[in-house]
Amino acid sequence: MSRLLILNADDVRRCLPMDAAIEAMKHAYASLTQGHAIMPARAHLPIEPHDGVSLVMPVYVNSDGVEALSVKVVSLFPGNIPNGLPLIQSAVMVFNAQTGQPMAVLEGSTLTGIRTGAAAGAATDLLARLESKTAAIIGAGVQARTQLEAVCTARNIETAWIFGPTRSKVEAMIESMAGQGKIPSDLRLASSPKEAISDADIICTATTSSTPVFDDAKVKAGTHINAVGSYQPHVREIPPETVVRSRVYVDSYADAREEAGDLIQPIESGLIDWDHIQAELGEVVLNRKPGRSSDDEVTFFKSVGVAVQDAFAADIAVKYAIMHGVGQSVDWS
Repeated sequence: MSRLLILNADDVRRCLPMDAAIEAMKHAYASLTQGHAIMPARAHLPIEPHDGVSLVMPVYVNSDGVEALSVKVVSLFPGNIPNGLPLIQSAVMVFNAQTGQPMAVLEGSTLTGIRTGAAAGAATDLLARLESKTAAIIGAGVQARTQLEAVCTARNIETAWIFGPTRSKVEAMIESMAGQGKIPSDLRLASSPKEAISDADIICTATTSSTPVFDDAKVKAGTHINAVGSYQPHVREIPPETVVRSRVYVDSYADAREEAGDLIQPIESGLIDWDHIQAELGEVVLNRKPGRSSDDEVTFFKSVGVAVQDAFAADIAVKYAIMHGVGQSVDWS
């Protein structure tokens, strides 16, 4: 009789600590760059009657001692928000990579939030100035929270400014996160994106905006930017002027060409070409290409999210859960 492990949201949070997730994302990106991951382009399934979309993300990876097979289904339904439900609904299914047997089902929204934050944490660790002290978070949802946690894990942040269109959500984020773990007590509610980013060493955008969320003129020299909110060609969070003057890094060349509106739109406008991308993050991890070259340049990591991240994150969570007896186990076959 085979058993299936089920990890709910609380279980995933317990089994996937941010510091371990950040290191896992570095390995994930390296495996992608090395060609050790088979990762078809994610399938987009429009759910037009409900203004939603479901994305299906399969991957097999065999790299760095990790052999993993997983499929994530993540759905985004904007109509959930006024009804008090999360925008993102998701599940990750993990299979035995040698036999195909189902092993585990994980609550995917929490895993996605942590691994997306960890991706920015990895980029921050590789690209941000070591002396970075001030962060700005644009957004106040689940993704924004893990962005804050990740940046504070990667750098010794003393002050973080948070801006979001709904003041109560920003206040709730500050109240629940200030002083937790490596997050500083000095979290400040910004009245505008301008106030948030003016003194920021690190900027993270985690929004559903289809237009740029800050003014390029307010981005100071030496800033590192993580943009994780947009994943479609027709939307963007970052001003084109910022993209033009930045050293740009991506999670995947192929996926950026298909989905990174922050890059696709300036390219289609003739402001830059695809050679403007300096490297995949995995190339920096593997020391194949350089990261930051001076304290004055602006570095920009554009993430659209790739399935290999889910595989590495789920691998950590499942192994931890088995070792520590977390989650529920049910008969499967």
